[in-house]
Amino acid sequence: MKEQRPLESDWDHLIILDACRYDFFEQVYGDYLEGNLEKRKSIASSTPEWASKTFTDQHDITYFSSNPFINGAGLPLNEIEWGSSCGYEWNAENHITDIIDVWHEAWDDDLGTVTPEGMNEVVLDNLDRTEDTERTIIHYMQPHAPYITKGRGRKVEKIRKSFKEAKEDGEKNDEEDGVLSTVGDIVRPKFEDIVEDNTLAMKLGMWVELDPSSLLSVGRNGTRETLEEYYEENLRLAMEQVVELVQELDGKVVVTSDHGEAFGEQGVWEHHIETHIPALVEVPWLEVQGVKEDYPEQ
Repeated sequence: MKEQRPLESDWDHLIILDACRYDFFEQVYGDYLEGNLEKRKSIASSTPEWASKTFTDQHDITYFSSNPFINGAGLPLNEIEWGSSCGYEWNAENHITDIIDVWHEAWDDDLGTVTPEGMNEVVLDNLDRTEDTERTIIHYMQPHAPYITKGRGRKVEKIRKSFKEAKEDGEKNDEEDGVLSTVGDIVRPKFEDIVEDNTLAMKLGMWVELDPSSLLSVGRNGTRETLEEYYEENLRLAMEQVVELVQELDGKVVVTSDHGEAFGEQGVWEHHIETHIPALVEVPWLEVQGVKEDYPEQ
């Protein structure tokens, strides 16, 4: 299997579907897009790991980020105490020319995430900014939980809230201590509290993203079957918007993912740093050649 190595590949616009498994993508992409699909091996099994291992130099990229781990707030990964985080000192601002914090600009308070529609709106409103850099990355949050039609996000919502507060407070105190030190001082204790509040791990951790009514489906159909159904629905919702966006982009478009998602394979659920099992590192690499005019809508 070929390694992903996105920055060594040819594209003008790279679309990231967060936590998108190859096998699920293979089953549904043909309803929405035409192109050449490959299975590639990601370097990582979580977003922080992927970002820190992928963007190691200075990269002339405009990055539309719905994932707060890749942020323009000046917060390095080692300031974040979280289940899928790590001790890396990587800071997106040190490696990426222009970061547009979609997680800040287009957050849906009711759902606790950035919707695919919200991402498209920000991208289309800011396409002129992409003219100043060599390439563009558009990082959707889906199919990553929360499952849009089945519950309000809790984990990512808390990450985003802490980033937002830290950024705002850091800007207020910039003259005294600098934004970075202020952000770190404010966010660290918040994340420690979050970790204490969310000690449910792996399988139980996925339940945190569900509306209580969804647990009836879990009880009836099983955790894996229920979550796979919700996951595919999330992926299809994202693909609807990818189709719409692709038609507005000039140049070569590739659709891929940072990592996959586990549904109990080898005893693993969700996605965790440095857990390099097939479900978490096998990702799609689709070189888009066209769109389906009659794609299904949810």
